[in-house]
Amino acid sequence: MNFNYEQRLWKKGFAKVAGVDEAGRGPLAGPVVAAAVIFPPAIKIRGLDDSKKLSPKKREKLFREITQKAIAFAVSSISHCLIDRINIGRAGLLAMKRAVEKLSLAPDFLLVDGKNFRLDLPLEQRSITHGDARCASVAAASILAKVTRDHLMLKYHQRYPIYRFDLHKGYGTREHFRRLRENGPCAIHRRTFYPVSSLAGGKGE
Repeated sequence: MNFNYEQRLWKKGFAKVAGVDEAGRGPLAGPVVAAAVIFPPAIKIRGLDDSKKLSPKKREKLFREITQKAIAFAVSSISHCLIDRINIGRAGLLAMKRAVEKLSLAPDFLLVDGKNFRLDLPLEQRSITHGDARCASVAAASILAKVTRDHLMLKYHQRYPIYRFDLHKGYGTREHFRRLRENGPCAIHRRTFYPVSSLAGGKGE
């Protein structure tokens, strides 16, 4: 993947272009996590792609390279509780906004994954449909967000092993549905997501 989007902006004088993306919109449990990444001009990183298309081993390798070569990066998460309170769409945008605000360098332009998204920030920005598969900085942000979220879900697996969050990371797999039916939802399940909503009054915490 190339840096065409960034290069056009660098040529226009935007020196600190941040790619922004989130991971975890679809799962039935756990947080949504967002990341923001600023790379220096003339950066080269091989193998960048939409995090969902990469193996866990490849994501971990790229995570290390991205964090070493970026001039600034930050990650932010929104809990399952707040997702239930404000809905996943707003939670994803809030997570991305907070990731940008946590950057050690203030960006002068944002490249945001999504269609017609705009973060509530006084910055020039552009949303890119399928940006994590088309824009290198956004792809990098998607990798940081995905790896961070996967690590969080592995920690939750230690707390709630009967749900096997280590296998599915909270997504609605057949195995996850089976364990939900058998055990009911646990404390980190999103109560507004189906079928958690239909099981919340039954077993579980």
